[in-house]
Amino acid sequence: MSKKKDEKKKEAKKVEKKLAKKKEEKKACGKKACKKKSAKKDSKKKAGKKKSKKK
Repeated sequence: MSKKKDEKKKEAKKVEKKLAKKKEEKKACGKKACKKKSAKKDSKKKAGKKKSKKK
């Protein structure tokens, strides 16, 4: 029981960290750095889609 509870706590912390990161990114979106980051993410997604199509 205790192990499962610990695992759930860890998962909850991970989710909280992810949400916090997203909030920070949204706050920084007015800055140019954030826009560059999102552009990089978009290009990576496009490249991944192209690779998967070849398979």
